[in-house]
Amino acid sequence: MSFFDFEEQIRFQQAWESIEIARPVQYSLFTFGESDLPYYLVCNPRSPAETVTIRKGEIKITRPLILTPDNVHPEFRNFFENAEEDVLARFFMQRTAAFSNLQFENLQGPSKIVTDSVEEAVAKLNRQLDRDEEDRVAILCAPSNLAGFAAFRYAAERVIRSAPDNINELRERGFLP
Repeated sequence: MSFFDFEEQIRFQQAWESIEIARPVQYSLFTFGESDLPYYLVCNPRSPAETVTIRKGEIKITRPLILTPDNVHPEFRNFFENAEEDVLARFFMQRTAAFSNLQFENLQGPSKIVTDSVEEAVAKLNRQLDRDEEDRVAILCAPSNLAGFAAFRYAAERVIRSAPDNINELRERGFLP
């Protein structure tokens, strides 16, 4: 193990832990076809003079129906705004096989500037989602320089948590012993 690997792991862990899934979603992803993961992203300001921003987005995860050499590697579109986020995602991907054939697309709306603190913004969003009886929309919190990585983390956790249900469905349909 080189020191570079250790430093990469520390950077990855710090970035991963700086992101919070303030309102998780409990539904599994579809075993076949496309799954949609709507979310709100609440970003911490970069400096005390700046304000909190909220961005509404949706991640589309597509599982190809037929595996070919062109689609055996994961594909990420519109996630990473800087090279640091891309490095962090590659670090994670090198250590798991769960995403080998998935396509991810992050569709983001414009940022809305709010003057509340992150906690107040999350509380308002929670009240709004509760009022609307919306249980399929997550709330993510992250530093603004890790916005894309926050969406990546949310998608990664949903894929990992859905895997047991997806495997059971494949067994029930006779695709696995």
